[in-house]
Parts: sequence; C-alpha cells; structure tokens
Amino acid sequence: MKVSKLLIACLMASMGTAAYAAKFNLKLGHAVATTDGQHAAAVKLAELVKQRTNGDVEITVYPSNQLGNDAAMINGTRGGTIDLVSSGASNFNGIVANTAAMELPFVFRNAQHAYTVLDGSIGTGILNELAPHGLKGLAYWENGWRAFTNNKRPIRTPDDAKGLKIRSTGNPYHIQAFKLLGMNPSPMPIAELYTALETGTFDAQEHPINVTWSSKFYEVQKHLTVSNHVYSPLIIAMNKAKFDTLPANYQTILVDSAREAAKYQRDLNAQNAGKVVAELKKSGMQVIETVDMAPFQKIVSEAIEKSFGEKNGTALLKAIAATK
Repeated sequence: MKVSKLLIACLMASMGTAAYAAKFNLKLGHAVATTDGQHAAAVKLAELVKQRTNGDVEITVYPSNQLGNDAAMINGTRGGTIDLVSSGASNFNGIVANTAAMELPFVFRNAQHAYTVLDGSIGTGILNELAPHGLKGLAYWENGWRAFTNNKRPIRTPDDAKGLKIRSTGNPYHIQAFKLLGMNPSPMPIAELYTALETGTFDAQEHPINVTWSSKFYEVQKHLTVSNHVYSPLIIAMNKAKFDTLPANYQTILVDSAREAAKYQRDLNAQNAGKVVAELKKSGMQVIETVDMAPFQKIVSEAIEKSFGEKNGTALLKAIAATK
C-alpha cells in the first residue's frame, strides 16, 4: 500500500510538471555580448511572451554567436533549425534589397524620424517582404547610431578618413560610401573583428558605441568619433513556418511583445549613451563627441541615393524623406 501511494504521488507530481511545461520552446540567437542592449531586448521579449502566454511559449536566448555568425543564424532561422534571430538590417540585404534603405548613410534625420519610419507602414512593409523567404519579420530593435573608431588618427574631416582600412558591413552602399571618403572598406563578420583590429588587418571599424563597448573594441582601437553617420536598426525575425503553427493569439503576442521590447531597448540605449562614452574615455580612448558631418554627407549622400534608386527605384527613399 505504501508503495502504491508513493507511485501515485510520483505520477501526480510528474503530471503536474507536464501540465506547466511550455507547449512551444523557441531558440533565439544574436551576435553580441550579454552586456549589450540587444541582449536586453531579447531577454525582455522572452519575459513578456512567457508572461502573456502563461508559460505556453518559452524563448531561450543564445547570445555571442553561440548559434553561429549572423549569416549562419539567419540561414538557420529560414531553414527552421533556429526559431528566432536578431541581426543588423544589413545582414538581410541579400534576401530583401529594400532592407538596405534602412541603413543608408544620413537617410534618417534623427532618432524620432527613424522610429516613425520603422514602426510605421514603411518599416512594416519591408518586414513583410521577408515572408516569401521563410521569415516572419516581427519588429525593429536598435543597433544604434554608428560611429567611427580607428588606430591611426582622430577623424574630424573627410580628409582624416582617407586611406584607412575599415571593416564594413556587407551593405554595398556602406562600402560605396567609405570608398567615396577615400577609405579602403571590406566586410567581415563581427565575430572575427576584434582579432582583425588587434593584428592590424583593419585600422578602423564603425559600430554603434554600445557595440564598441560590449565587444571591447576599445581595447584595440584608440580614436572614437561620434559621427552618427548611419542609423543601424536590427531586425528580429522568426521562422515563418513555425510562426504560422502558433495559435493566432500567440502570434499577436509575439509581434506586440517584440515591438514593446524595441521601445524598452531604445529607452535603455538613450539612458546609457552618456555612460558608455564616459566609460570609453576611461578606457583610454580619445573621443571626439562633436563633429560637423555636413562635409561627409555632401560627399556621399547624392551618389548613394542615386545608386540605390537605380537598383530599387526612388519611391522608398522619397517616402522616408517625406515622413515627418
């Protein structure tokens, strides 16, 4: 009798555990360290989704390229071996050409302009273009305003940029812009960049200051110019087939929670920007916080807009410019 009672108790306990187990376990990968705002957004998304689905949907976050570099994670998400990926918009250029518009130099006037475009019909339309490629675009998170760092000299004018070997994203318009400035750009995954800067393969790189901090590029770079030459959004996307298997109310929760995580992260980045610059100064970097970017814009903007328009038409850039 005692044995039977024990078996029954164990069975009831196991049934109770099963009853509270998540019905959908999802993997989310991104490329940066846990100290970055992107990771904070991913954790926030996981918290919101678990809470709002009463534990039915559980997201496990894998930071720091644990699931592969950006290209591998995007391909894995398209193929279904990864459920969700957060990655820079430039990393989607080969899938949807219009994602490149989100990261053109000087295309956004300020942060509010960027948010209005990304969160409105223009940004949503571009996310929807991912669907035929196996991805459900959920929202735009924030990589941030990109800033130049290098090991050679302070960058105050376009002449200061000439001749620098700079790591670029794969965005062809970034590469074109840097060439117009007289730099020597080449793309490279962020996972390999620290070593490339340390060994002198590159003199320079450009990421948002939060990434320069979280990736510890300040250890292998001397000069920082807060140039804000490109606003860099992240795209958080899900395997579309997996998304479509979720109940409709859970689909809505995922999209709404991803957008809420975006706002949370943007606020966090804004609050921390001054602290990050202060820490970079304390680390030994020589920081130029104010620079006249008009001469840089004059060199690159018209040529870049022409190149984009020739490939993709002019309607998208006109719509972005017209957005208040």
